[in-house]
Amino acid sequence: MIYTITFNPALDYDVSVKQFKTGAVNRAHKTQVHPGGKGLNVSTVLYNLGAETTALGFLAGFTGNAIAALLDEKGVPSDFIRLEEGQSRINLKLHTGQETEINGSGPVVDMQALKKLLTKLERLQKGDTLVLAGSVPDGMPDTLYSGILSQMQDRGIRTAVDATGDLLKNTLAQQPWLIKPNHIELGDLFGIRISTPREAELYARKLQNLGARNILVSMGERGAVLLDADGNVHVRRALSGKAVRTTGAGDSMLAGYLAGMDRFGDYDQALSYAVAAASASVFSGTLATQADTQELYDAICRSLEKQARRME
Repeated sequence: MIYTITFNPALDYDVSVKQFKTGAVNRAHKTQVHPGGKGLNVSTVLYNLGAETTALGFLAGFTGNAIAALLDEKGVPSDFIRLEEGQSRINLKLHTGQETEINGSGPVVDMQALKKLLTKLERLQKGDTLVLAGSVPDGMPDTLYSGILSQMQDRGIRTAVDATGDLLKNTLAQQPWLIKPNHIELGDLFGIRISTPREAELYARKLQNLGARNILVSMGERGAVLLDADGNVHVRRALSGKAVRTTGAGDSMLAGYLAGMDRFGDYDQALSYAVAAASASVFSGTLATQADTQELYDAICRSLEKQARRME
């Protein structure tokens, strides 16, 4: 079972405007509402890919009810903790030829609610995977994820972290099984700009030296780089296609990698499946389905086979 934790779930309100003008009344030509938050996206794609998953986290108010209802409609298993005060956030995704995001603030998660979550985590068993993804609510310490990982140690549970800044850095001492920064987030950790797979590899090794075992770096149009636990580097180019919606692409890549490792047990195949899942989300404008992911995975495999024959 792959469990995900989303401390700050959201309703993602996608609004498409053909000609957007500030200071004026703009009319949308298309709107959609999705359950949002990195962990929820990961669980949704995992479910779509046929993997066993449960989404954990905190919900509050009428927006929390809507998030739960939308996940139920999709069939994604969840086990949320309900907060008595506040509202789960609404994030505006504005599409005007380019993507602009305005993320709302979420409810306060008090210590009593946090203890309930930690109690739920006691049921995880050897062989399970726990994914910590996204931001944490205001007032929560940047050692929150590292504290949860400490609880998982010596239990045979794989841990994956998709976070930024100190929230990610503080987990490295707990040796997470996988971390998944994108190339911008990886560069920010070192105060530099990363633009090539080679640069991504070099700085991923620095994180590996600090404790992370596997590092998956998403690079947008440049594909992805995986530094595995044995110190070997794997690179996949991005697939060509029209980008419809990039929101959730990194989450789809993480879900694809986790599902791919469970399915294939092989770094190269898992990375190809990860890139296929991310591309399926970007090209379709919605989170990756199994059929789209498999089609793109097969295309990647055919391309790799052609490259191998040319090198013989």
